[in-house]
Amino acid sequence: MAGWLLTRRTAIGGELRDRLGGTVPAGGAPEAEALRRFRSFVLLALTQGEEAAPSLEGLRTDPRRARRLIEAWLEAAALVAGPDQAGVREALNPLLERFVLALRETARARRASGAPVAGRRRAVSAAIDRVSDAFFAIDAETGAIVDANPAAGALLGTTRDRLLGADAMEYVPADARPLWWTQLDAVSEGSEPRRFRACLQDAGGRPLAVDATVTRFSTRSRTLALILARP
Repeated sequence: MAGWLLTRRTAIGGELRDRLGGTVPAGGAPEAEALRRFRSFVLLALTQGEEAAPSLEGLRTDPRRARRLIEAWLEAAALVAGPDQAGVREALNPLLERFVLALRETARARRASGAPVAGRRRAVSAAIDRVSDAFFAIDAETGAIVDANPAAGALLGTTRDRLLGADAMEYVPADARPLWWTQLDAVSEGSEPRRFRACLQDAGGRPLAVDATVTRFSTRSRTLALILARP
């Protein structure tokens, strides 16, 4: 289900715009941010189960307005699923209830304290986890995956934890590996972001065409290629 949601994201977004027309909140609106976090929570919950929890740090929105937008998105996903729409609703409705409950509890705690709920300890990690595109941090010299987000695990049919430390080339078809090594070499030599069309393969060996963006991040000890991949 998580992989299906990733590959159908554009179609679901189009269906949502068709349903809501000019009433779709702008990207910077709190409701739109709540929807983005719900989508990321769904991917996390579908891959990690009951252990997953919504990431709500810094989110300030009316739970009722957020719920209306999320329900519209869920209905759009069900319509895109066609004959499988009952299964989509069955899988996502309980996650909607968990997310809205957490949103209400966070809002209640914020009102009680009179201050924003702090979340500095996981500020960077939480931001990466919320990204709905697949994110990988790859050691440009060895090809080892040193970080990834839940969306990356969902895309590749595995979990984020299993990706950590793995050889990135295990998830690249043999004939596509020269291109990936070329991009890793190039990002080691220059600081400009690079964009390219490439191929991955999931844990079952099925090929996945992606649009990839790679950015350099260097420390004293190594250079990392930060990659966002979108099916």
